[in-house]
Amino acid sequence: MNPLLRLCRYGYPYRVWFALAVVAMLVYAAAHTGRAYLFKPIFDEVLPQRTGLAWVVSAVIGLTVCKGLAEYFSVYLMTGVGERMVRDLRSQLFGRILAQSAGFFARRTTGGLMSRITNDINRIQQVVAQTMGDLLRESAALAGLAGLLLYQDTGLALVCLTGAPVVVYPLIRLGQRVRRTTRRGQEELEHLSHISAEAFAGHRIVKAFAGEQYEQQRFDQASERLYRMNMKVTSSVSALPPLMEWLGAFAVVGVLWYGSREIAAGELTPGGFSLFVGAMLLMYAPIKRLSRVNANIQQALAAAERVFETLDTRSEATDKPGARRLPPLERSIAFQEVSFAYDDAPGEMVLDRVSFEVDAGQVVAVVGLSGAGKTTLVNLVPRFYEVTGGSIAIDGADIRDVTVESLRSQIGIVTQDT
Repeated sequence: MNPLLRLCRYGYPYRVWFALAVVAMLVYAAAHTGRAYLFKPIFDEVLPQRTGLAWVVSAVIGLTVCKGLAEYFSVYLMTGVGERMVRDLRSQLFGRILAQSAGFFARRTTGGLMSRITNDINRIQQVVAQTMGDLLRESAALAGLAGLLLYQDTGLALVCLTGAPVVVYPLIRLGQRVRRTTRRGQEELEHLSHISAEAFAGHRIVKAFAGEQYEQQRFDQASERLYRMNMKVTSSVSALPPLMEWLGAFAVVGVLWYGSREIAAGELTPGGFSLFVGAMLLMYAPIKRLSRVNANIQQALAAAERVFETLDTRSEATDKPGARRLPPLERSIAFQEVSFAYDDAPGEMVLDRVSFEVDAGQVVAVVGLSGAGKTTLVNLVPRFYEVTGGSIAIDGADIRDVTVESLRSQIGIVTQDT
């Protein structure tokens, strides 16, 4: 599923808040358009005839107040929807990671997982809590102003809006580049987090081997790669506002040329022309903000792809259909022809057809050389890893046929650091 559509699904429980936000945005757009419309009576009636000043002033004040209140409520409500979506997504991501098997954590770094929960989620949060509100609000305002221009003078409006299609292609191309570069940047940031976490967690070893300079070099190299990725993103994002400004300047020139001809021919009043110029000026700020929206969305989608990759990773240790609870141990734990190999080296058996039985109440010490598979052997009992071949049975019940919760509730672990 498209990551944008998948993100939107997290907003469905908060659709009432979203609907209220949309209403506020429509009020905002109407007030924004209304202020532009006032240019016509000001220049056609108020200034030449010295009449109607009171109602125009009242309308300006009223529309400004409505616009401000509508903007406040739309921002507040959309931010509330976005923050709730991110809260749910972050909680689901944490729960999915926590439910994974030991093999999942062996294949990934702690810094990398922390980067998914913090950096990637924060990137998404910026868009769903802020940028999406800007997109909807400013789009509504632009639609209202464009409709006003078309209603006032279709020919002049078409001259004003001629440059709009020209923006679409560079907008799409730059957006694609931003998305690719952002994903690589997030991966570099993940690597940087891994280096930091590894150095801090193993600070005693680093100091014992005088490895501070080596770790500093690793960190600086990763930081330099991240800097280059971020500058590539900045290069793409910064290209859009000047492009929009150039097109806006051409549109103004076109309106001045066409509008002057219309006024000279008596087909357009000074008030109508002022309406066009005023509406174009009011469109400038929303267009400039929207020029950055696509880049922000592409950055968030790159982060969302990484988050959803993790969410879609199925845990190896899951309950099979019909799994039953494991009763308390009474007789024994039996390893029956157990074999095991790690996913990254499937052809190298750490354990090969191991068989033995431990009676209830019996104390067993597993002794062997470093790397012989002692820890791996023990980790198979609580299903931190799944056996590659054979089976492990408790009182004759295969541990894969019982629920993980009932199995692990009967196991106590004392770590080496205890």
